[in-house]
Amino acid sequence: MRLYEREGIACLRRLNGMFAIAIDDAHEDALYLARDRIGVKPLYVKDDGQHLLFASEIKAFWPPSLIGQSQSAIDFEAIHHYLTFNYIPAPWTAYQGVRHLMPGTWMKFTRSAQVQTQRWWCLADQREQDYSFAAWAEEFMATLDDATRIRLRADVPFGAFLSGGVDSSTIVGLMARHVQQPVKTFCIGFADPRYDESVFAQQAADRFGCQHTLEVAELNMLARWPQVLHHLDQPHGDASFMPTLRVSELAAKHVKVVLTGDGGDELFAGYDKYAAFFARPDALTLPQTDFERRYFDSISLFSPVAKLALYQPEVRRRLEGIDSFTEAAKPWFDEAQHFDRINQALYLDMQLLLCGNNLVKPDRMGMAVSIEARTPFLDWRMMELAFRSRGMTKLSAAGDKKHWFKKAAAPLIGADLAYRKKQMFTVPVGDWFRGESYLWLCDLLHKSELLAHMFIGPEVDLMLKKHHAGDANFTRELRALAALALWHSRMLQGDSQ
Repeated sequence: MRLYEREGIACLRRLNGMFAIAIDDAHEDALYLARDRIGVKPLYVKDDGQHLLFASEIKAFWPPSLIGQSQSAIDFEAIHHYLTFNYIPAPWTAYQGVRHLMPGTWMKFTRSAQVQTQRWWCLADQREQDYSFAAWAEEFMATLDDATRIRLRADVPFGAFLSGGVDSSTIVGLMARHVQQPVKTFCIGFADPRYDESVFAQQAADRFGCQHTLEVAELNMLARWPQVLHHLDQPHGDASFMPTLRVSELAAKHVKVVLTGDGGDELFAGYDKYAAFFARPDALTLPQTDFERRYFDSISLFSPVAKLALYQPEVRRRLEGIDSFTEAAKPWFDEAQHFDRINQALYLDMQLLLCGNNLVKPDRMGMAVSIEARTPFLDWRMMELAFRSRGMTKLSAAGDKKHWFKKAAAPLIGADLAYRKKQMFTVPVGDWFRGESYLWLCDLLHKSELLAHMFIGPEVDLMLKKHHAGDANFTRELRALAALALWHSRMLQGDSQ
């Protein structure tokens, strides 16, 4: 508060980390709302023209009994975008009249109903520079080390999520430099080796002398899905929220704060999709407009044509003029055109995927069990360094992901962990939908009032049948529809099951 008294709203630039802030300034007779640089913490606003409400959870805006009075509560444009991204991108939310304050932005409200919005931090302000590897590695490791050090400030027990991947292993290795006692680390394993990373987590824990806690979790977690969506307030088709809740519950038995490796993949090109897209011979030479659209298409869940084919006629008429690329993606591409193509792709994911989904995961699942998740990779100094670094430092011509990052971290975590094959933290929903959970899925989709209102039944049935028979893989599409149906049942109809 003293910082604000001295510097006013400009004080935000002095803050490092995650926050959502409300300041009632009696001198200006104004209310300020502000959100951290990349949107780790949520901040929702509901303005009906008479009253301004703000909260960190959408459910705070209504008594549970009033949420589902009618379909008019739903923002169908937001659902339209959801079907493209598998999550609802800010500033949209699933609810009419509720918007998410954008990351790195403040809003000022006065009693005369004047509203002012200003972006106070923009990652696109960075300009790429030429580094030698030695100079880059020194700055990278020094920045990440200090970002980790300052996030160890706590008056409660703390630890880390540890998967044994390069991101979490690097964070744990740096934590071990700054603490006197063994770092407490937490991991869940699975009996199915396709999804189990626990051997790598144990390898990292042994290397750094951690106090490691592992539990083998039940694989089929669908029973936890409604609980997950209750804490999210919105539909998310990402199945990894379920194991994230599970590992958060494990950590909550021992600590109140965890450090995570979130953000490393988006900053330094850690996903297979980057290597796949930029392996195309023309990925770097396409005209800018073609590149933007093709990359967007490569990350989209349902294409524009597929969405319109799925909609009921009334819904199609309502939404056919709304293009998710133009509305949600193009403005970010426009900001990032001075970056090289790899960094443009990463910038889009920083602004959409990271704050729209991937940061929601550890924050909401942690908060659900009173765990605070801290993200050293998203220290502002690390983010700015990442976008001063050229794309070829992140994704090599040979398709090596996190190219310089792994090379810089290898002396700390060892070559085996640095260069192990990336394994996604998820569960085999597609297999369940073909087998043990097929009838459950059919029942869920067929009984959903929202899906019946929005989608043509035979089109949904065709996806179900082809997926069940193994003729096609509609895991992501069916997962998104299932999350939408469960969200509607839980949040709008007050169904606790």
